Amino acid sequence: MEKIVIIDFGSQYTQLIARRIRELNVYSEIIPCHKFSVIDPDVKGVILSGGPCSVRDIESPSIDFSILSKKIPILGLCYGAQLIAYKNGGEVVKSKNREYGRANLSYIFGSSLLMNGVKEGSQVWMSHGDTIFKIPKEAKIISSTHDVEIAGFSYENIYALQFHPEVYHTEDGFKILENFLFSICFISKEWTVDSFINDTISNLREKIGQDKVILGLSGGVDSTVSAALLSRAIGDNLFCFFINNGLLRKGEFNEVLESYKSMGLNIQGVDAEEDFINSLNGVSDPERKRKIIGSKFIEIFERESKKIGNIKWLGQGTVYPDVIESISATGGPSATIKSHHNVGGLPDKMNLKVIEPLRKIFKDEVRKIGSSLGVKKEILQRHPFPGPGLAIRIIGEINKKSINILREVDYIFINGLKENGLYDKVWQAGSMLLSVRSVGVMGDERTYENVVALRAVTSTDGMTADWAHLPNDFLSKISSEIINKVSGVNRVVYDISSKPPATIEWE
Repeated sequence: MEKIVIIDFGSQYTQLIARRIRELNVYSEIIPCHKFSVIDPDVKGVILSGGPCSVRDIESPSIDFSILSKKIPILGLCYGAQLIAYKNGGEVVKSKNREYGRANLSYIFGSSLLMNGVKEGSQVWMSHGDTIFKIPKEAKIISSTHDVEIAGFSYENIYALQFHPEVYHTEDGFKILENFLFSICFISKEWTVDSFINDTISNLREKIGQDKVILGLSGGVDSTVSAALLSRAIGDNLFCFFINNGLLRKGEFNEVLESYKSMGLNIQGVDAEEDFINSLNGVSDPERKRKIIGSKFIEIFERESKKIGNIKWLGQGTVYPDVIESISATGGPSATIKSHHNVGGLPDKMNLKVIEPLRKIFKDEVRKIGSSLGVKKEILQRHPFPGPGLAIRIIGEINKKSINILREVDYIFINGLKENGLYDKVWQAGSMLLSVRSVGVMGDERTYENVVALRAVTSTDGMTADWAHLPNDFLSKISSEIINKVSGVNRVVYDISSKPPATIEWE
C-alpha cells in the first residue's frame, strides 16, 4: 500500500499529522528520527515533524538527508522546516520573541503547488522559539505572516512551513495537506476502514495460521473490536475470556458477557473477584496497583490457557494512545506518563507471542472499524474504561468498602448522563474516590466522610481532552443524589482540568 512516512523529532503534534493524513484516506506511518535509515518503494512522500529542540544545539536530532531520494517529495513542518534550511545552506536564529499561537498569512506565492487555494489573511498556528533567517540558495519564499517573513519556502521537490497545517487552528491546513498528498506526491486514496479490515484479516490469517489465540476482553471498545477482527480471521481458534476482577462497574460482568455471547464470540466468563481484591487490599501506589492487576491477569490467563492447551498467541486490544503514553510511540525521549497493563511485559512471563490488531490505530478509527464489523452500537458508544478498572479511580488504599462506595457513585453519575441525554455528548466520564475526607452536616449531626470527584471530558482519540461543560442543574442534581443515596460520601466536586496538563484518569 502506498504511504506517507512521518519522521518524528518529538513534536506534540506528530500523532495529529498521522491522523489528519488518514482522514484524507492515505496511509501514514511514524518513524522516530533516530531509527530512520531506509525508504521502501511504497513511500510516496516524507513529512518531517516539529520538535522541542533547536537545530542550533549540538545534540539536536537530525537525519541523513542523503537517504531521501530527490524523487520523493518532502514537507518540513516547524522544526522540520528549520532542519531543512539549516542543513542546506540556510540560517536559523533564536527568535526575538517566542512565536506561539495564532498568526495570519500576509503573503502567499500564487504558483506554489503547496499553497494553491490557500487564502491570504487565513489563520495559521505558530509554535517555535527559533526563526528561519535565511533559506537555501535555490529556494524561494512561498508564504509569510506579519511577524515571520519566511513562514514557508520551497525548492526542487522540498517544501517547508514554519507553521503547523495539521492543527485545527490553521484554517486552510487540510487544503495544504491535500495539496502535498495529491498535487505533489500523487498518492492514491487507498486507506479506508474497509481496506484496513480486509488487509488486517488477511495478515492475521497468514501470521497465525491454525494456531490458537487467547484474548482477555475488558468490555471496552478496543478489546471488543480486536476480538471481532481476530474472530473473523481465525474463528473458534480465538478463545476469549471476560474476567470479573471485582473492579468493574455495577452489573457490568453479566451484561457485557451476554453481549459478547450474542456476537458469536467463543467466550468464557471467569469470576476472579476474590483473587484480585485480596491481592490489592491495602495497596495505594497507582503503579503498584497496575502491576498487581497485570500480574493477576497473567496468572489467570496462564491458568485458563492450560485448560485449553497448546495456546501460541496472546491477543491484546492495544491502541496507539496506550503505546504513546506508556513508552513513547516513537522511541524518543518522551516521559512515561503511566504504564498500561496491556502494553509490554506480558509475553515473557506467559511464553506467548503477542498479536495486536489495533496497535497503530487511533481511538476514533477503532469505533469506525467496529461499526463496519457489525459490533453493537451500545458497545461501540460505551465510554472508555481503564483496564485496571475502579482500582485507579480510588485514590488511596483499595478495599471492598471503597470499591462498593465508588461503584454506587459511578452508577448514579453514568445513569444520570444517559437519562439526561448527555452520555453521547461526552467522550469519557467516571468518578474518583479521593483519599481525603471532609466535614459535613447531615440532619443535626456532624459527619466526616469521603469526597468524590466527577470527571467528564470531550475528545476524539484520548490524546488531548477538554473538560465537559455539563449543565449546572445536572451537576447539582447528581451531587444531591450521590450524597443522599451513597452512605459514606458527604461532598462531591467536579474536575475542570484538561489534558494536557492533566490526564483523563487521576492515576
